[in-house]
Order: sequence, then structure tokens, then C-alpha cells
Amino acid sequence: MNITVNEELKAYIDPLTPDEHVALERSIMAEGCRDALVLWGDVLVDGHNRYGICQKHGLPFQTVQNTRFQSMEDVHLWMIDQHLGRRSVSDFQRGVLALRKREILAERRANAIAATDDAHAVPFSSDKNTETAETNPLKSRADIAKAARLSSSQVVQIEKIQKQAAPELVAAIKAGAISINAAAAVASLPAEEQKSAALAGKDQLKQAAKRVRDISRKPAQEDATTASVDEVQRLKERVAALSAENQELRAQVAELQARLIG
Repeated sequence: MNITVNEELKAYIDPLTPDEHVALERSIMAEGCRDALVLWGDVLVDGHNRYGICQKHGLPFQTVQNTRFQSMEDVHLWMIDQHLGRRSVSDFQRGVLALRKREILAERRANAIAATDDAHAVPFSSDKNTETAETNPLKSRADIAKAARLSSSQVVQIEKIQKQAAPELVAAIKAGAISINAAAAVASLPAEEQKSAALAGKDQLKQAAKRVRDISRKPAQEDATTASVDEVQRLKERVAALSAENQELRAQVAELQARLIG
């Protein structure tokens, strides 16, 4: 059987950790390759690790064709959906995959709008995967959060990490050395500081996150202090004005009494 390994597809999903790969290899060695590899023609879509292990040890495996794929985008969407449903995928990876799915669907919608001027254009394939994707367009952060089984705030943090995080910080997140929340804070630092903290390990990453949070809190505290001082000053000025007004009224009353007596 001729199976083609597309390196772009192989790298589309984050690879297994060394420990995960060892565990999978032990399982296949003990029980065989139970799950069939998924192919699109002769291109391997799902099962790259299983295929590599079977090739290494000369073990048999089964394959199944997915005939619904009409384009590489369909393949990507299918791969994303498969991994979003797997418990072994981390929160960060699920968030990245859901955001990636949103980008694909947004591009498809844009292409569909552009194609409306062509009477013979077919904006979407009739593939079931595509239809399912279009009924769940992931237009809002709430949609993305639901697809990734995350909170909306976590989605915002992952977006920030994708835009601002140094590669070393991203690697630390994937390795489990830092949480999404803390990584989003560290991502606010200059790239070199992020890199240094990530390379120094968990403790330095925690300290960097704490430093950023402390800095963020100070302006708010200072604003609150300034507001309190201003409010006290306004109250003092009001009391002084009322005292002056009271004194003036007393003087007027005294003058009226003097006239009545006279």
C-alpha cells in the first residue's frame, strides 16, 4: 500500500510529548494498532504516530478512506474537530485549534461573498464536514469558548499569547510549565524578558507573572487613593462654604433682632 506522509499535515497538530509517544508505542506493541489510519486518497490524514510505530516494528495496520474531503481546508477542519474532542489535548491547544478553525471559516465566508458575483460559483462543497462547520461558524468568543470547552476570558488570553508571546514562552505553556492566565501576563513583557523567564524555568515564570500583575494593580490603587484624596478635599471645601454661609445668616438674624429691639 502506498501511503504519502504530508509534512504540513503531520505538523498541523502539536506532536505527542515524548512520554505520550512512549506510552502509545507500548500500547501498540502489546495490543496491536487497533484504530485504523485515515487516508484521503494516498495521503495520511490521521494516525501519523501509529503509522510511524507500525513501520518501525513491522506491525500490521488497517486504513480507512474519508471520501467526503473536497479540499485541504476540509481536511484541516476535520483534524481540528477530531482533536477538539480528545481529552488528552490541553486547554491551550484546544483554544489554539478553535481559533484556527474560526480563521478557516471566516476565510470561507469571505470567499463565498466574493463569489456571489459569479452566477456559476459554488462557494462551499457539499461535504458533510463543511456543512457542519458552516452551521457552527464560531463568530463570537462565546462560540469559540464553547467549542474549546474554555471560558471566554481564557480565549482572550490565548489570543493575546498568540499575538505577543515569544516562542520560548509558548513552548513553556505547551510543556505545562505555566498556566494560560500567567502566560498572558508574562506575554506583556518585552520578548527578551519573556525568553529569559521561560528558559529559567517555572519559578522565574511565576515571578515574572507576579511582577506584571503587581504593576497592573498599582495604577488602580493610585487612582483609588487619588480619588479618595480629591473627595476629602471636596468635602472640606463644602463644609467651609456651609460654615461661611451659616455665619452670614447668623449675622443677618442678629441685625434683624437689633432693629426690632430698637
